[in-house]
Amino acid sequence: MKPTVVLVPQPQPVERIFRPETLARLHEAFEVVEPAEGELDAALGDAWAIVGQPELPTERLERAPHLRAVLNVEGNFYPNVDYPTCFTRSIRVLGCGPAYAQAVAEHALGLALDLARGISREDRAFRAGRERYLGEGNADAVLLRHADVGLVGYGNIGRALRPLLAAFGARVRAYDPWLPDAVLRDADVEPASLDEVLRRSTFVVVLATVTDDSQHLLGPRELDLLPEGARLVLVSRAAVTDYEALGERVAAGRFLAASDVWPTEPVPADSPFRSMEGLLLSAHRAGGIPAAFLEIGDMVVDDLELLARGLAPVRMQQAAPELVGRYRNRPAG
Repeated sequence: MKPTVVLVPQPQPVERIFRPETLARLHEAFEVVEPAEGELDAALGDAWAIVGQPELPTERLERAPHLRAVLNVEGNFYPNVDYPTCFTRSIRVLGCGPAYAQAVAEHALGLALDLARGISREDRAFRAGRERYLGEGNADAVLLRHADVGLVGYGNIGRALRPLLAAFGARVRAYDPWLPDAVLRDADVEPASLDEVLRRSTFVVVLATVTDDSQHLLGPRELDLLPEGARLVLVSRAAVTDYEALGERVAAGRFLAASDVWPTEPVPADSPFRSMEGLLLSAHRAGGIPAAFLEIGDMVVDDLELLARGLAPVRMQQAAPELVGRYRNRPAG
């Protein structure tokens, strides 16, 4: 008999994350059950794997005696799963975060280049009849080539961004208290303290996840360490940065910033960020592109096939007992 996979990917539509040929592979190798709303509990008795991010407290896990894997297709390890029970029962809990890494890294690079050269700013000026030709519109332009670049966090996105920065010959420093210095050096990244990353970088890209320790990691003191005219790119989680302090400094012209994430999404219509000069706006769209979504389905089926053969998953990110309880990410929106 084929192992039973319970498919509950909501809010992800099935067709968004599975190519037709990938979905066919899933159905060929597994008995796929897609329970209607309110029928998940009835489907758990035979479940060998769950694809999705439903609430999985202890009592619901107890209804799934054959469960061996939970594959989250949203991207974050939310606190809606009884992780200790999963670990005790050797249930693999996997996340699709790596699927978004390349898309977010490329978007972060694009935001950095825009801040370096004022691309979108000068486009708006041109459309309004205020274009500035030649050097007049470049008074604050800088090069990414051979620049000092600081990364706050060096996880999936940092690893995808590093090769992109290599083409510019940038000197890259990173602060990540969860990694040994040797891991950073092996990637041609200079380990540094947070203060050093902020103080010595022309470009700073914030990639850190949210934990109790990293909420408002970049507060007034830290933001004041940035050099005059620095470029700050925010593409991880808004809770890492004090946005009130950020807005004050951008409005004062201390540095330029770009943000793809916001404390409240959608951003309120009357938010001062919407009209703030020196702030490049992006509506939480760095990772959510079609290629990234389809990569999720490929990763899910690849790892399910490995698990069915008694092998370890290799494509999705595994929840670590030492770390999963520290995350404080919340759904976007």
